[in-house]
Amino acid sequence: MLKSILKNPLESTLCILISLLSLVTFSQVVARYVFEAPLSWSEELARFLLLWLSMLSGAYAFKIKSHFALQFVVNIAPKKIQKIISIFVAFVVIIFLSGFVFYSCKYVIGVKGHLAPALQIPMEIPYSASIVGGVLMLYYVFKAFIKDLNYFKKK
Repeated sequence: MLKSILKNPLESTLCILISLLSLVTFSQVVARYVFEAPLSWSEELARFLLLWLSMLSGAYAFKIKSHFALQFVVNIAPKKIQKIISIFVAFVVIIFLSGFVFYSCKYVIGVKGHLAPALQIPMEIPYSASIVGGVLMLYYVFKAFIKDLNYFKKK
């Protein structure tokens, strides 16, 4: 089991995040409706966990190539044209994600010194999810980009 966790750190992290999100949300419901004493920190933590979960899930979707695509349009083209389209799309996505990561870094630097109201943690921690997720997305798109480019080197 430990080997599986170490072999798939992104998937393991996503499982931990969704489990924590479920636990925090359930705890808030029980505290509010059973004990009539809502937790002051749970909503904020759930929001931060959801932020990390969404950014890392986006990276996971790039990893397994499950993002929406108009494959029915591409599939009618010859294999060589499909690869050219794939390379072009990957290039555009790399440019977009590079800008996304750049502006995410600027934003995280901009919130330096701010603390979350309930949890009293630096706001750089939750907002850095966009940097980590963006870099991972870039990694997986770039990996696919190189693989598609190597298709033409083999020919």
